[in-house]
Order: sequence, then C-alpha cells, then structure tokens
Amino acid sequence: MTFHLHKFPLMSKSRKLHLLITEHETSNLTRRRRSSAAEAELQVVATEEEDDDENEEEMEQELCHILLPEFPGGSETFETAAKFCYGVKIEISSSNVAPLRCAGEYLEMTEEYSEENLISKTERFLTESVFRNIKECLKTLKSCETVMPMAENLQISERCIEAIAERASSNDPSLFGWPINDGSGEASASNQKQILWNGIDTGNRRKNTITNRVMKTDSWIEELGHLSLPLYQRLISAMKARDLSSDIIERSLICYAKKSIPGLSRSSRKQSSSSIASEAEQRELLESIITNLPLEKRSSSSGSSTMARFLIGLLRTANILNASEACRAALEKKIASQLDQATLDDLLIPSYSYLIETLYDVDCVRRILGYFLESLDEIRSVTEIDGDEEEGGRSPRLNPVMLVGKLIDGYLSEIASDANLKPDKFCDLAVALPDEARLFDDGLYRAVDVYLKAHPWVSEEERERICGVMDYQKLTLEACTHAAQNERLPLRVVVQVLFFEQLQLRHAIAGSLLAADIGQPPESARHSHLQQQHHQQEEEEEREEEEEKQGNAGGVGVVAGRDTDTWRVAIRENQVLRLDMDSMRSRVQELERECSSMKKTIEKMEKRGGAGGGGGGWRNSLTKKFGCKFKTQVCDSHEPTVVESRKARHQRQTSS
Repeated sequence: MTFHLHKFPLMSKSRKLHLLITEHETSNLTRRRRSSAAEAELQVVATEEEDDDENEEEMEQELCHILLPEFPGGSETFETAAKFCYGVKIEISSSNVAPLRCAGEYLEMTEEYSEENLISKTERFLTESVFRNIKECLKTLKSCETVMPMAENLQISERCIEAIAERASSNDPSLFGWPINDGSGEASASNQKQILWNGIDTGNRRKNTITNRVMKTDSWIEELGHLSLPLYQRLISAMKARDLSSDIIERSLICYAKKSIPGLSRSSRKQSSSSIASEAEQRELLESIITNLPLEKRSSSSGSSTMARFLIGLLRTANILNASEACRAALEKKIASQLDQATLDDLLIPSYSYLIETLYDVDCVRRILGYFLESLDEIRSVTEIDGDEEEGGRSPRLNPVMLVGKLIDGYLSEIASDANLKPDKFCDLAVALPDEARLFDDGLYRAVDVYLKAHPWVSEEERERICGVMDYQKLTLEACTHAAQNERLPLRVVVQVLFFEQLQLRHAIAGSLLAADIGQPPESARHSHLQQQHHQQEEEEEREEEEEKQGNAGGVGVVAGRDTDTWRVAIRENQVLRLDMDSMRSRVQELERECSSMKKTIEKMEKRGGAGGGGGGWRNSLTKKFGCKFKTQVCDSHEPTVVESRKARHQRQTSS
C-alpha cells in the first residue's frame, strides 16, 4: 500500500525515516547537478511552454519514494504510527500495543530522537495496563503471533507469559482485574447473597468469593484456546514452573483441546475450513496435551467424571490419528487414575485397527484395568482418608474398587453379545478384579448368560470354564433361582447353584427359628427381617395415631394401652414369622424333591453303565460328574426338626 505523507512530521519522530529521506534527497541533488552540468554545454533555446514542463519535472524529482519491506503489523500499524508522527491522538489497546511497539523499534522512534516517542509510550502502556491483567496479557500475547520474530526479540511474548503465570498462581482474586461474566449485571447479581438484619433485607449484597473466583478462572482459561501451539506450550511450562494448581492446568488443556482438535467437543458449531489443522498438526497437538497432563488425580468435587470422559475422548482421537505407543500408554495410565469416575458409554471404545476382530477395543480396557489395579494400594489409602472425612461430617464417598467392579460387569454384559469375542478375553477380563470388587456376582452372571446366549456353538468344556469366573456363594436368591432354570448353563453348574441356594435357605430357616426363640431378627434372614421391619413401622404409626387421639389421657390408661399395643405387635410379628417359615419350608421341600429325583436319575445312569457295584456308591459318582460334595443332611427333610422346635417353643410359652 502507498501512503502520500509529508516528510517533516515523519523526520521529526523517526530516525530511520529521517535517514532514508535525507539519503534520498542527497542522491537526487547529486543527480540533478550532474544533469545541469551536461545541459550547460548545450546551447538550447527554450520557450515558455518548455519552462513549464521543466518546473513540473523538478516537482516530480522532489518527491521522495521510500520502501519499507517487512514492516511489522502491516499497513494498518504503519498508518497508526504515521498519525502519531502527525501529532494525532492514537488509541493504544492490548490488541495493537505489540505491533506498535515493534513498529516503533523498526522506525527507531526513541526518546533520544524525540520526547514521548512511540517506544516509550507503548512500553509504559505494557507495564501499567497489560501486565497487570491476565485477559489483557492474553490479547497482547495473541497479537504477538503477527509480528514474530520481532516480538520475541523485544521479549514482549516472554514478558506476557511470565505475567500470566504470575497472576494465575496468585491467590489474591483482586489481581485478576476484570468484572465477573465480563460485566454482565444479571450474572453478577445472581452471585451475591442478601445481607439480612433481624430477617429484613438491608439492600446490601455479600459476594460469593468462591463462585467469583471460579468464574474468573474459567473466563481467562477459555481465552487460552486462541493461542498458537508454541506459545501455549511455553505458557503451560511457565505455569508448571510456578506450581500452579493442577485443576487449572487440566481445565486449560480441556478447553484448548476442544477448540483445536475436531471431534472432542459436542458443540454443533462447525469450524471454518481455514482453522482446521492437518493430521500431522493435530497429532503434534494431541501429544503435547497428553504430555502436559498432570499426574495427580483430581478430587471428586472437581468434576472427575468430566475429566474421565475427556481423557477417553482423547484416547479415541489418538487411535484415529495413530499416535505413538508411548503417548497412548501415558494416556491409558491417566485414564486408569480416573476409572472409578467413568461411565459405561465412556468405556465403549471402538476398534480402529483392522487386526482386531471385535467391535470394541477389549485389549485397551484390559490394559487400563491393569493400570488401575497396580495403583490399588494408593486407592485404598485415599478411601481410608475419605472415610475419616465422612466421620468428620463430610459427604461419604463410594469405594472406587467396587465402582470399577460394577463398571466392568456392565462392560462385560455389553461386549458379551459380540460374536467375535473369544472366551479367553472374556474370562481374562472377568477374573482380573479382586474379590473385594464385587459384593454380589449377579452382574457377572448376567454377562455370562448373555455370552452363552450369543455363542451357542461354544463347547461344554468352554461353557464350564466361562461359568467358572463366578463365585456361586455370592449369587443372590433371585440369581440362583434364575440360574437353576437356565438351560444354557452346564449341568454341573446348575447342581452347584442348587447346592448353594439350598444352603442359603437352610441358613435362613435356622436363623428364623433362632430369632423366634431369642426374639431378635437374624442377619441371614434378610427378607424376613425387612418384612418384619415394615410391619413394625406400620404398627408404630398406628400406635402414634392412637396416642394422639387419646391426647390427655391418664397415666394408668396410657400404660395399659401401651401394653395392649405391644402384645398386639408381638402377635402379628409371630404370625409374619410363621408365614415366612412355612414358605421357606415349602421351598426346601421342593428342592429336596428335585435333589431326590436327580439322585434317582444318577443311580439309573450308574446301573446302566455297570458302575453301581461299589467304589463309593452314588456320592462318589456325583462328585466326579458335578464337582461338588453333598452331605446327607442336604437332601434329607428337615421337617421333623422344625416341628420339634416349634413344639418346644410352644411348651415354653405355655409354662411361662
């Protein structure tokens, strides 16, 4: 672009322009003298018209044409600098101060040449306005990208980075220096609490300091997404050098990755084609973000579920971009530290390699689970600390190991329907968790059932191995009932399930009889105890209503009424207990009939095979075929024992 300017204003402010103009005038004067000397030797008669033409040529020769190659900031910055030379008041902001500072350096507009020159003016603005405010520093740092490398030589970008890191690491919220929500009055008012005096609003407002600080932090963190990768890497390094909070660094990385890597953000807003980086640039950006991720685990109050979802999204992107193995391994270890905060949808990572036959990347989840189990000791110590905090009045936190166990059981149920999933991978992932991760194995039984249903061609031996991942003693009565009628399970597994189900029922009946004698509900009879509690609550509510109706009744009448209510409650509890015992006894008798029929069937099989002569009889054969040992009392009827116990209890009640 060409600018037609007067030379004297420019020469009064810029040393470089003064030298260029002087040099140009000197060269023109020398050239003019040489041409006049040559013309003096010629005797030419000129007319008036020729004199006018000569005057115009002299005026053209007086014009000074100066070229300024690679001017920092372009024509817009030069126009602002030219206005400054003319004495026009210019507006210096955080967006143009870096280009103007570079322009002043390029034109040599120093104090030695003129007072209050452009260099001193821009430096004063940087010190007094920019470096005291994080958001203004970010705007200036962003503008430095257009005037590189001069901004780097003048250390403008370096000073901005140091100022941002220093202000961010400060605990004083007043140093941030910008209004909440960028001056939005409604948002600011919503973050203030009323100050009451005797229940009357005084009109004053108490600011929510914690909320304000979080909003301020989020405000400048979002601005980091507009920086280029080299500047952003230098800024993160400066923040780490000042021991900035890992939560702030993580939130910064999340915002930057979502703005720079397509697919991480679920926003419907599309990026422009010019802002989309190439695959190599995205891979470099991804590896840089993963490298800068803090190793510490975020607390549950800091949005760990969001962090886990973001990390798994990064892992999917790393698989698509074919990132390095070291990068993916570091990311998997970071995911393992947040695994208890992940969801089932997060773990469903598709397989992007043609070498993997399964729909989901099971090997990746297995590696993540392995990293999680390696840090199990640290997780247990954190759980103990959280338990102490719970005793101190803070909200309780669930056991991370049990949360991961529930998550893996759901993942197994989801991938079990994949026809290409091998039994080895299924069993390896199922048995990887420790026993403490599962309180009950109902979720694991559901996954086994789905796998057997989706793989009907699996052999009997593999079915038994797949079912072997379960602990039958951890199955609830509902799961045992379903398994006993499941035709997909091997016969040996069904027998073992029936055996442990009968043991549970026997313990429940024995506990009920003991509770009836002692008068306290047993822990083993969970269902009966819950029903009794329900009836007790109903009786207590009825008793409270009767007491309210009686109101100011006399002491004797109240005591008599309470005795009657207590006796009535005891009678109803005995009735409920008797019904529970009858239902349990009928269930036990049904199981005994099934066991007897199975015993007869086994005896017939032994007679047909010619093995019924000796060597331990039918019990040894049953042990060999079904892998479990039955005692004689398991298949015998307990009805005489129950009747004798009830008779003894009735005699004690009569004697008392």
